[in-house]
Amino acid sequence: MLARGHWPAVEWTRGYNRATLSSDLVAAVIVTLMLIPQSLAYAALAGLPPQVGLYASIAPLLLYAVWGSSRVLAVGPVAVVSLMTATAIGELAQAGSPAYWALAITLAFLSGAMLLLMGLMRLGFLANFLSHPVISGFITASALLIAAGQLKVILGIQASGHHFFDLMLALMLHLPQAHALSAAIGLGTVAFLFWARRGVKPLLSRLGLGPRWADGLSRAAPVAGIAVTAVLTWAGQWHEQGVRIVADVPQGLPPLTMPSWDLALWQQLAVSALLISLVGFVESVSVGQTLAAKRRQRIEPDRELVALGASNLGAAFTGGFPVTGGFARSVVNFDAGAQTPAAGIFTAVGILLAAMLLTPALYFVPQATLAATIVVAVLSLVDLHMLRSTWAYSRSDFSAVIVTLLVTLAVGVEAGLVAGVAISLLLYLYKTSRPHIAEVGWVPGTEHFRNVLRHKVQVSPQLASLRVDESLYFANARVLEDRVNALVAERPQLRHLVLQCSAINDIDASALESLEAIDQRLRDAGVRLHLSEVKGPVMDRLQTTGFLKHLSGQVHLTHYQAVTQWAPDIFNVSEVGA
Repeated sequence: MLARGHWPAVEWTRGYNRATLSSDLVAAVIVTLMLIPQSLAYAALAGLPPQVGLYASIAPLLLYAVWGSSRVLAVGPVAVVSLMTATAIGELAQAGSPAYWALAITLAFLSGAMLLLMGLMRLGFLANFLSHPVISGFITASALLIAAGQLKVILGIQASGHHFFDLMLALMLHLPQAHALSAAIGLGTVAFLFWARRGVKPLLSRLGLGPRWADGLSRAAPVAGIAVTAVLTWAGQWHEQGVRIVADVPQGLPPLTMPSWDLALWQQLAVSALLISLVGFVESVSVGQTLAAKRRQRIEPDRELVALGASNLGAAFTGGFPVTGGFARSVVNFDAGAQTPAAGIFTAVGILLAAMLLTPALYFVPQATLAATIVVAVLSLVDLHMLRSTWAYSRSDFSAVIVTLLVTLAVGVEAGLVAGVAISLLLYLYKTSRPHIAEVGWVPGTEHFRNVLRHKVQVSPQLASLRVDESLYFANARVLEDRVNALVAERPQLRHLVLQCSAINDIDASALESLEAIDQRLRDAGVRLHLSEVKGPVMDRLQTTGFLKHLSGQVHLTHYQAVTQWAPDIFNVSEVGA
């Protein structure tokens, strides 16, 4: 039997009572109303039949409830992952075809297997290579790509392009050919949904609904949009006037499906599956941690990998496509009062009932309505404020954002994400290869030492103190050598050099060789090298070498002790200048 810690469900089922049940049921009703139109829309975005979105929202929710560590995360199709799915398989089969669907199932299987394997190997740290600026730039660019792609559906025109700028040019060239009725439906739905975000909640509150229900139902406005436009299309027979509709949607339980076992196909999809896995995991963990913190709870990233892996495998075997924890629906689930993952189970039951009973009602739903639902949902992901804030705070982070954004728009989602990660790593290497090395002096009346260029401090001509504000490794070891050589050349009276190591967390083999070379050169110049405030793990590693035994100077617990021993005159303020 597995220990209790292996089954998160054991924790939240203990003490489950009627009040918790009531809260979970209310949240499930609200999220179900929101998830039905989203599932249909995101399936269309992925190039799949609309019912596949419903299938992808059932088994993943059930499996996450068993394995997930978040109590409110709602797993299912999301916009960015749907776009990445379409990008990954769009060139391998015709969108909407059985072969295309089979590829989406295989992609979900590969993504699930990768996530599960990473979870079992405790590789959640890999997501740290996707920095927040890169993710922000990627999601913003993806949202713009998605919105542009849905405009052609809203306007009822044929337009295509290899990237965002091509697509926008094609849209402008084909604008005179827009189908007026489709455009009216789509743009009208967009206007309604934007109004609903601010206008429906106050209206429902005036009608006497409680805050939780009013807020939840205001977020389910897409259901009303779908219902109204479907009824109008049926009554006016608009589909005979050129309005494209969803048409037949199979009714019944999700099918049992199997991924392709073609290893050559797996190789083709492997990179896409890995990128989808990482993006989905980062998005899921980000929203999960944010919501958990509000209730003083916590989530476990490695367990989230296992849970998301199981969810994607569940999607693969029930006719779905890649899924992850959605930001919008998780926030709605939280705000609606969900207390445990049981809300996700109830939501899955609601989606299952919709797949079995409500699909005939989707026949007359205009495709322009689903496109409008997607546009409104993804435009909330566009974060232009992030560009201003990163420019003001960190030019290197801004570079990562702008490269990710532009490459995603100009080339594609996978290239944009890879470019963002690459530029982030290169900028990190560049930054750490040029560490901040400050000469420090004594702050009178204290035991503290600060940068001589920033503070009024006391120094001695016979002793120099350098603080290295970075771990030492192969890329920056030579910089320290050059700084020490320059300092010795400038100070003919220098007899002691103390390296303050309080900010050094690691010293690799190359850096150790540099320290040995520095010590030897200083010895030849009549200068002794000392270390101060060396961290325990760094000291443990140094003690396994001969460096400390042959060091010309000593290792001091504090920098104050080192300066007191080798330059006591520094504390005579009347004799030593700043």
